[in-house]
Formats: sequence, C-alpha cells, structure tokens
Amino acid sequence: MNFKLVAIDVDGTLITDDHELTKGTIEVIQRLSNQGVEIVLCTGRAPKMAIPLMEEIGLEGYAITHNGATTIDVKSGAIVHEFPMKTEKFSKYIMYCHDNGIHYDISTTNEVYVEQLAELEDFKKEMYAKFLMQPKQLPSFNDIKEPIVKMMTAGTIEQMDQLSKDWSTWSDDFNILRSGQFFVDMMDRNASKGNALKALADSRGIPAEQVMAIGNYYNDIAMLTFAGLGVAVDNAPVEVKAAAKVITATNNDEGVKLALEKYCMS
Repeated sequence: MNFKLVAIDVDGTLITDDHELTKGTIEVIQRLSNQGVEIVLCTGRAPKMAIPLMEEIGLEGYAITHNGATTIDVKSGAIVHEFPMKTEKFSKYIMYCHDNGIHYDISTTNEVYVEQLAELEDFKKEMYAKFLMQPKQLPSFNDIKEPIVKMMTAGTIEQMDQLSKDWSTWSDDFNILRSGQFFVDMMDRNASKGNALKALADSRGIPAEQVMAIGNYYNDIAMLTFAGLGVAVDNAPVEVKAAAKVITATNNDEGVKLALEKYCMS
C-alpha cells in the first residue's frame, strides 16, 4: 500500500511496557523514513517527552503532542498548530478536582503547572520525572502568557471512571479524553489526534487514504478513524479495536514493526 504519512502513538503502542524501543522497530521506521515516508509520533506526551524519542529513532519532521492539542516541528521546536483552551470555563472543573481529591495539572505547549508545588507528594514527583517533565507552581491564569492546551487529571480507576461520566455531561466546550487507566485529559473541543493529523496531512497535501495510524487507547480512536488504514495493537481495549481496520501484535511483541512491514514495505 502506498502510505505517505504514518502516525504512531507512543505509550502502549510504539514502546514496550518497560518503556523501551526495540532495535527492530527502530530499524523498520528508519528504512521507511529513508524511503520518503513521513513518520509522525502522535502522543499525549508533551514535546519535551516526544522529541527525545524522535531523536533516538533518528527522525525529524513533526510530532503531534498533548493528544493533538499541539503540533511541533521537531528540529526547530516551533509550534506548527495549537488548539488553545477557554480558561474562563475552568473554574468548575478545578473545583471538582478539589472536592474529590483528584490531582490535576495545567499545560501550555512546553510547560506544566501544578498547585502547591512545594507539597507535591514523592510519587507524583516521580510521575513527572518519568516523563521528563519539571512542573512549575501554578500562578493566576492571567499570569500564564502562553495558550493553555491541556488539563490533565490523575486518580484511581474508579475516580477517573466517575470523572469521565460527570464531565462528559456538563457542556461541549471541551474534549474529555480517557488517555490511560489513571488519567483523563481535557482539551479544546476541537483538539484531538484525528483533527491534528488531518490538519498536518492537509498541509502536506496528503489525502487520508495515504495516511496510516497505529494506536492502542481511546485517545487514539479519532486518528484511527481518520486514517485510510487505522491499526490497533492487540493490547488495545475492544472499543479501540472496533475503530481500527486491522489488528497487529501487542506493543510488547513489536506490533508497530510488524504492521509497518506488512502494510508499508514494498
């Protein structure tokens, strides 16, 4: 198949559960890139977490980050596209977190802010360190000069189940996405991996039928359904598999490598 643009999710898809990139996966991606196929990481991670992976693989080009809220040029770090949020609508969501003991942070494209930074528990500090992020103290929203692109919440599975249910009924001002068992992200209502991928493909003159996307979770559904070929790894939930056209092996069994070899290699 003649795919010119391939979007790949990171956690649970490209890398193993041990957060490793396999040698075989890197080699196949590099071969495709050398043949002129544009490889784009499409992740919930911030640019500071996505760019090192692109560099490890040897890729330049673009990365879609913050679940589609921001697209960046990997080489220059320049912002190609953003979906800024309406911060005047935030108050009841933040109050909900306060009332229910749910951790949250606020992200611009390149920074992340938390309340009571000095009192942040060690396990939360470890969570940010794991993803190469150094949070800052959350100031007044009026003092944040860059556009806010994402609010991330973290808690138990039960808390995130209830939060997803509650927030989804409040309004259509935001896109509420389950980005992991313990995480729910809130972004502008137009922000998604699918819309960001479409915008990038349009800017490159690439039709949807020449786009392939590989993912594993609910926040990947929009890009799987946009792409001409949506591929779900076998560790994906059943709803994500249903949104894909084909299923590949799990992230721990080089599902990305196998899919690229089967559908992209001539």
